[in-house]
Amino acid sequence: MKNFSLILLLGLFSIASFSQEKQLSFSLEEAIQYALENNRVVKNAQLDVKAARKQKWETTTIGLPQISAKVDYQNFLKQGSAFLPAILLSDQLRDDLGLDINDQFPAVFGTKQTVNATATLNQLLFDGSYLVGLQSAKVFLEISENAKEKTDLEIRKLVINTYGNVLLSKESVDITKNNKTVLEKNLNETQKIYENGLTEEEDVEQLQITLAQIDNSLRNAIRLKNIAQKMLNITLGIDLNSSVQLKDNLESLANQHINLNLLDVNDNVENTIDYKIASNDKRAKELLLKLEKSKALPQLSAFINGGYSGNNEKFDFLNSKQQWFGSSLFGVSLNIPIFSSLERSAATQRAKINLEKSKIDLTETEQQLKFQISSAKSDYQFAIESYKTAKKNLALAERIEKKNQTKFFEGISTSFDLRQAQTQLYSTQQEYLKAMFDVINNKTALETVLNTIE
Repeated sequence: MKNFSLILLLGLFSIASFSQEKQLSFSLEEAIQYALENNRVVKNAQLDVKAARKQKWETTTIGLPQISAKVDYQNFLKQGSAFLPAILLSDQLRDDLGLDINDQFPAVFGTKQTVNATATLNQLLFDGSYLVGLQSAKVFLEISENAKEKTDLEIRKLVINTYGNVLLSKESVDITKNNKTVLEKNLNETQKIYENGLTEEEDVEQLQITLAQIDNSLRNAIRLKNIAQKMLNITLGIDLNSSVQLKDNLESLANQHINLNLLDVNDNVENTIDYKIASNDKRAKELLLKLEKSKALPQLSAFINGGYSGNNEKFDFLNSKQQWFGSSLFGVSLNIPIFSSLERSAATQRAKINLEKSKIDLTETEQQLKFQISSAKSDYQFAIESYKTAKKNLALAERIEKKNQTKFFEGISTSFDLRQAQTQLYSTQQEYLKAMFDVINNKTALETVLNTIE
């Protein structure tokens, strides 16, 4: 029995140790790095880059030597016949067959079974489309890499947003719980004063209304905290219901994200990822135009092949006495486009139109990015100012609430005045939390559009 208890204890200890090992804990930077390795969207973007590299090599191999082999086996279930003039036969054979010299007779040519084995080497010597294809494959790889960079930026932004949202909801729950505790104490004291006939029932009812509202706010805050945690887990690329501990707190992150130097960063849109993507699109359209023009150029290729063939009345090709007859051939093929009923001309004109559109899109992207940077800077500066104001307002609201609480229990002010002060405090607390959250998010939004990561 003792041995069984010891085994059970060790088993429970192992399970507890395993659970502790599985506990995930992240600072904000650790969460970002983890997401950039494990987020499912990021993984797909990485696979897209790998696929683009393979496609680039796939395109390159078109201009490299191509070797193929072919083996044909034929077995005539019924051999065909051809009629020949009887004059080709000897007099005796014609007599034996009962043929006149002007008659014809059926003859079978070849053997019943045949094997042909050939190997061919093909080499593309010149093709304008192939040269453009090589350039296009390189541009396609750049597009995939830019898409991966864009994905990384967006996932980083999403991690910061969801991480901050979890901290915001956690702080909201803690503050609301603390407010509820204070309010319950006030209600309890007021209830006793009322029972002693020293205050009106309305004072108790005012506090009960406030407490009911606090209870609703607390339940909603807890639900929002759970939802925010699940969203963070999805962004990190871990199981939805995994337990994750956050090392940072909202206020320290907000202070870390105050950097006025970021407002003076040069608005050079050419460094932004969206401009690079638009520029790549323009480059791709240039290559498509070049491709259509190249279709009017001749195509030159060469080949050389060699093979052996064997014939037999039965399948005896593996016999060493089987006779094989070799052959070899070298050739060059020149394909010259001459007239396509203006199909190539129409395709070229269409490619020119698409190129013009991409140039317009690039200009539009440039202007939009300049506006987004200006707007993001304004939002970030406003968020910093709002945070400083909210911090001062919170201190004022706390003092006002304490004064009204003191006045209320001293009988100087009414319960309505106290409720107003409490409601103002609760609202100011939430504004302060949101102001810290906005500082973090607006800085991240500015960094994302600038493609400037500290």
